[in-house]
Amino acid sequence: MCLSFIPIFTKWLERSQTGPMSNAQTKIATYADIEALPPHIVGEILFGSLITHTRPSPRHGAAASSVGGILTQGYQFGNGGPGGWIFIVEPELHLGPHILVPDIAGWKIEHSSGLADKAWIETPPDWICEVLSPSTERYDRHEKQRVYGTYSVGYIWHVNPATRLLEVYERQERGWLLMQSFQDQDQVSAPPFEAITFNLGLFWPFDQPAT
Repeated sequence: MCLSFIPIFTKWLERSQTGPMSNAQTKIATYADIEALPPHIVGEILFGSLITHTRPSPRHGAAASSVGGILTQGYQFGNGGPGGWIFIVEPELHLGPHILVPDIAGWKIEHSSGLADKAWIETPPDWICEVLSPSTERYDRHEKQRVYGTYSVGYIWHVNPATRLLEVYERQERGWLLMQSFQDQDQVSAPPFEAITFNLGLFWPFDQPAT
């Protein structure tokens, strides 16, 4: 088990950031900026700045699908687990002035009222999974993590297909606490889904030997 704190309050998004996955802004971004993006581009607004990225790579997408499939079986369908959750892939979250699109989000059933009524969701999730890539890792770990902490998301899973690593964070008063980390084909039982155990290797289907 690896324990460390990451402060909720991080540096304001730098206006000078560059690169294919972000756009430096001279004005406060609005939802109209997201609506104007091409269909293959995902847009988020963090601290007034428009952040854009393309659809994920196959390795990224396969990891996200595996996370969702494993957790949905036990925690939504109740097959081998307690049920009681709803999971949504790439929901559009409107949390205060911020618009975020995590890879997967989960809500306890008692917190899910009204989720299906709009194209976007204003109820903070109980759990978030972000699948990291080199072009998104910086703001997944900093700006987005700051927003999730401010709006009382309870847990974040960071999944990194390149390093075959899972990091499990819990929000606490001092900030985000890294509760556990798993790698390669470790057996995983981690909050808030401790009732099930699975092989982390299922997250990396492209790295498994052909049969």
